[in-house]
Amino acid sequence: MSNALERWHAYMESGDPQALSDMLDDDVVFESPVVHTPQRGKEITFKYLMAAAKVLGGPGFTYVGEWHGDHSAILEFENQIDGIKINGIDMIWWNKEGRITRFKVMVRPLKAINLLHQMMGARLAKS
Repeated sequence: MSNALERWHAYMESGDPQALSDMLDDDVVFESPVVHTPQRGKEITFKYLMAAAKVLGGPGFTYVGEWHGDHSAILEFENQIDGIKINGIDMIWWNKEGRITRFKVMVRPLKAINLLHQMMGARLAKS
């Protein structure tokens, strides 16, 4: 496992905003299952990932599988919110400095996407 991926897992356990900020490249691109266009830049990506951690994170969140490349990883996750089982993947790419340059989230089933869309909208409206 790469140092970048170890740092990601440490962030997911701690929820430390500074750790997340330190991992993101200034030109990072974030792709969400509920936003139609890629979000570009550290500031907006930070907001989305922090909101996602609040919405999806918690005691039920778990990574159930990992696939690694030289500068990338796919992490499959599961959780249950409001009786809806959520299954998805985080696709993460990083540069040689270990900073995340691209982050894509994919979620299934449709009921889960709809729920996350509603919850993420409410969370982002607060920030």
